[in-house]
Amino acid sequence: MGNLNTIQAGKGRRSNYKRKLSLGSFNNRAHEGIKTVEADNLWEFLRNSDLYICIVTWNMNGQVSYEDLVELVGSNRRFDLLAVGLQEAPRNNVARLLQDALVETHDLLGKAIMQSLQLYVFGPKKSDLLIKELKVDKHSMGGCGGMMRRKKGAVAIRINYKGFRMVFITCYLSAHARNVEERNSECRHISHSLFAKYWNPYARPAQITIWLGDLNYRLQGIDTHPARTLIQRNLLRLLTSKDQLLQEAQRWQIFNGYCEGTLTFKPTYKFNIGSSNYDTSYKVRVPSWTDRILFKIEDPDEISASLHCYEPVDDIYSSDHKPVRAHICFKLSK
Repeated sequence: MGNLNTIQAGKGRRSNYKRKLSLGSFNNRAHEGIKTVEADNLWEFLRNSDLYICIVTWNMNGQVSYEDLVELVGSNRRFDLLAVGLQEAPRNNVARLLQDALVETHDLLGKAIMQSLQLYVFGPKKSDLLIKELKVDKHSMGGCGGMMRRKKGAVAIRINYKGFRMVFITCYLSAHARNVEERNSECRHISHSLFAKYWNPYARPAQITIWLGDLNYRLQGIDTHPARTLIQRNLLRLLTSKDQLLQEAQRWQIFNGYCEGTLTFKPTYKFNIGSSNYDTSYKVRVPSWTDRILFKIEDPDEISASLHCYEPVDDIYSSDHKPVRAHICFKLSK
């Protein structure tokens, strides 16, 4: 679907009276689907970039340890901003432990929390002077799946940092392979509902929108044993055509004009806790890329971007999900 090292998302129509454009709406342009882009491990763009962001999403399965969070944020701390989206997070200690893990390099700039659904944005120490705006919002979708730590919905942070107007959204959507249309509907409701209370017809829309979370889209039309065989043989390209998220975007239902890194890593769900072995319970679930990071640039004439990694954090074993991490550099056009 594309091999772009420098990414320029499809150009969107500018319209001050449509609030939804500020969140990167799904249907405001020609049909593009999701643009799949390869990560460029060369760092030339980093040296010339204006903003370097690390994005991490993780369904924690209600467990947390300091050691896991250190592994989660990684040893490369050259980023300007770190966005961490958590699902099924413990309600206590997470913010403190993240701050402890980053204490030498970064401070907490903002957080949005709705029970077990949490979003944190960190910046370099004393970088709060670079913030011109910071607002938070949340959108609940009711059911908790019988447990408070399975709260579904989305939380978001809108921030103007170093002249970049950005929205970070972390979400936790409905489970089960059969609920594709329900997930599509939830995406649309989240996009239209977040920051409605702050609507200003004269406000400038976000230039960058980043979605991260447990989107819960599954593999469609393949059973668990054939899927696992393809994974073992590293034939992942044969599985991506069965990915519900990419299928629904291709049908113009969701995430039109967004970019995502190539799925070169193994599906991140569902693992036996304490290992990197896929589910051996009686359900023997089909492995799936439930955990995703997508981003969109509203106007490619203003901003270009380079994706430098899109990868799982394999050395964390406390959850049935593997975290996913992306590094993206942005540059303002002169």
